Amino acid sequence: MNAKKILALMLCAMMLLSLAACGAKDNDKQADMSGDSSAMTDEQKNAEEALALHKKLMEQENTILSQNTALWEKVFMAADKGMTLQEDGKNYGEFLLDTIEGAKDQFTDEEYKMLKESATEISNIENKLTELENKYPEIMQESIDGDMSVPAGSDMTNPPDDGSMQKFPAFEGKDLDGNPVKSDELFSANAVTVVNFWFTTCNPCVGELSELDALNKELAKKGGALIGVNTFTLDGDETAISEAKDVLAKKGVTYQNVYFASDGEAGKFTTNIFAYPTTYVVDRNGNIVGDPIVGAITEKKQAETLQKLIEQALAADMG
Repeated sequence: MNAKKILALMLCAMMLLSLAACGAKDNDKQADMSGDSSAMTDEQKNAEEALALHKKLMEQENTILSQNTALWEKVFMAADKGMTLQEDGKNYGEFLLDTIEGAKDQFTDEEYKMLKESATEISNIENKLTELENKYPEIMQESIDGDMSVPAGSDMTNPPDDGSMQKFPAFEGKDLDGNPVKSDELFSANAVTVVNFWFTTCNPCVGELSELDALNKELAKKGGALIGVNTFTLDGDETAISEAKDVLAKKGVTYQNVYFASDGEAGKFTTNIFAYPTTYVVDRNGNIVGDPIVGAITEKKQAETLQKLIEQALAADMG
């Protein structure tokens, strides 16, 4: 696993700590599976059983990362952002173990022991997830369904007209089919554009794709659109583009996904996104409306906030 993807996984896990973005249900309803060794060793008879276990293991991993959040934040902040390579075959749990070992002087003996045990459990979970995905590849992109609540916004404020709004960085790129895309043309053609940053191996990112596609269809009725930016595809990485297109197809996504150069204005903007998924609302003039939505819109808070910003942009566009 290369450094770029390891770092992205780390940032995705940071989302778990602040927003439970990976789609886990109420923690008090989730049983601790650490003692359920049979779930890790029993042979699944079919894809349906494999999918059920896959979801259960992902929830377990999310629960582990959602506990002792202050300590996990220390771990993620201690990770070497400039690391070069990780050995092929290392999973996310092993990456955490290496990071914890390198930062052990920041923890008490008790904290260090707890983190090592948790990371080892995550490593075991990741190994089982990989085993399931290799044996039943059709389950890999199945998401944990979540209820999306999108209430009508009623207390929006008007955006400032004093020139203080931040512009979304300009770009000239392509969509995943190779068609040219220019940001100024894209934004000016829509009353509102929702820009969703995601990556292929981010579970909460993939988990919200269906909801985003439904949102895009609703936006189209109002003169708006939604686009995706898969960060692995920057600079036209052909392998990453193929993988992203495969995930999008399996999720039935029809909205446009784009990429651009990593060393351009938009590319540098993307590298400063520290959690995934992250979603921006952009008006017809290319201005960013409000703050970014951090976390999957399958979460009620994120869905409500996003809807308010969309309604705000639409109201401003109508004058």
